[in-house]
Amino acid sequence: MPKLVEKTGSRPPWVGLAAAVWVQMSAGNASTFPLYSAALKLVLGFNQQQVTLLGVACDLGENMGLLPGYASNKLAPWAMLLIGVSSCFLGYGVLWLSVSQIVNGLPFWLLFIALVIATNSCSWFSTASLVTNMRNFPMSRGSVAGLLKGLTGISGAAFTVLFSVLLHHSASDLLLFLTVGIPVLCLAVMYFVRPCIPATGEDPSEPVYLAFLLGTSILLAAYLVVTTVLSEVYSLPSVLRYVLVAIMVLCLFSPLAVPIKMTLFRSNAQRSLPGSSDNLAKEEGESNQGEPLLITSTSDPNLGALFEEDDMEILLAEGEGAVKKKRKPRRGEDFKIGQVFVKADFWLLWFVYFLGMGSGVTVSNNLAQIGYAFGIKDTTILLCLFSFFNFIGRLASGAISEHFVKSRTLPRTLWMGAAQLVMVFTFLLFYMAIDHTIYVATALIGIGMGFQFLSIATISELFGLRHFGINYNVILLGNPIGATIFSALLAGYIYDKEAEKQGNPTCVGPDCFRETFLVLAGVCGLGTLLTVILTVRIRPVYQALYASGSFRLQPQSGGH
Repeated sequence: MPKLVEKTGSRPPWVGLAAAVWVQMSAGNASTFPLYSAALKLVLGFNQQQVTLLGVACDLGENMGLLPGYASNKLAPWAMLLIGVSSCFLGYGVLWLSVSQIVNGLPFWLLFIALVIATNSCSWFSTASLVTNMRNFPMSRGSVAGLLKGLTGISGAAFTVLFSVLLHHSASDLLLFLTVGIPVLCLAVMYFVRPCIPATGEDPSEPVYLAFLLGTSILLAAYLVVTTVLSEVYSLPSVLRYVLVAIMVLCLFSPLAVPIKMTLFRSNAQRSLPGSSDNLAKEEGESNQGEPLLITSTSDPNLGALFEEDDMEILLAEGEGAVKKKRKPRRGEDFKIGQVFVKADFWLLWFVYFLGMGSGVTVSNNLAQIGYAFGIKDTTILLCLFSFFNFIGRLASGAISEHFVKSRTLPRTLWMGAAQLVMVFTFLLFYMAIDHTIYVATALIGIGMGFQFLSIATISELFGLRHFGINYNVILLGNPIGATIFSALLAGYIYDKEAEKQGNPTCVGPDCFRETFLVLAGVCGLGTLLTVILTVRIRPVYQALYASGSFRLQPQSGGH
């Protein structure tokens, strides 16, 4: 691939992370479909089946990440963001022209394709942002992945605030914002989302700065939930509406406090000291082109997890110049997509994610119907609870796993399994249908789903960062596949069967989902078992990678 110019110094990665906050919020634009789906049905005269098919188009576009994943190793981040901007502008532009009735008579199939193109921008935005920042912060990849995916999770609440507070529930105005506003926003920040040369050692200030970003993100999530509830319950004056939106925007600018602080108050532990990115740019030059990211030492007692005895002899001979042999990568090094397909650990991780996310998405996709079946007429609180605690799960999983992987060399999959075990009991709680427990169960499912995103950091540790974009997008395919099997086929079939028994198109009572919850409890039980097997298999790898208390890393060159 063409060589990408990397920024040096300690501030550019944090500026890029601050810019990525806005990109990740934009990457949640697919979550706005429920806000304008009613307008599609009313203005264009669609029936419910057609609207449901457009929802499928929305999910399809959002999860078509193989091409962005492949492109992440071929194109600069700004080029990927530019493709996402074009996709967003063209797709939502067609929908806006149709809903605003500027253009009439567009066929259904064209709107279906337009929605696929529009929501595919989410994948381009998210892949460019996530891959770049994971490479810029390889020592804190769990926290960074949790932060960025968490922001995507709460972006739906941010769009809801804009829709209800600023756009006065106008679907046409929302689609115009998605057509023009998001592209302008991403064009404004795309220069700052760029690869930087990471530090080779621990930066003592990095965990503090990340803790600040995680804290402000939690405050933002809580603020969005409160603002959404207030705007729905009370009729707010116009001035207060603008103030609420302004506070939200200020919260999104808060990550800039880190590079500003680094500029005004320089620390003695800056990355510009020995081993920092500034010096590496001078010392390493082009010598690292194509080198593996992992540094190993023959004196490491845990090396057996990565290299067998015969391989060690070959490596020693290679070091002395006696042998030149191209070997297959070991876990912890860089794998191409074809190489990960033959690794058992990859497929174990895929199925763990598929089972955990598939069962969780079944609840999120049917939350309104679940609430109504349990006798809750207004499901706004349920939706807010799920969104907030799903965000908390994404953030907490990154921070918790990051601490224990460095202090105890515990694989992140351990926490994925623990979350799925909690989900087993949560689905049994749903099954028993005890009064008022639905709120607790909904919150626990949200947290459990959030923990499944640990697969992102895990895939980068087991199979490297060089081809991380395509590898992790293959893992993410478990989401739509799980949703199709467990939500559309399983839950939908059982719900319709029970509704037919009641002689009503809308099912009422715990029996509407009782069998579904029992099956999902078994699904998460199987997921827990697979995580135990996977954790036992990869524990030696983590002991080798984190033996010194931090990831054993070699500075990357331009060959991202």
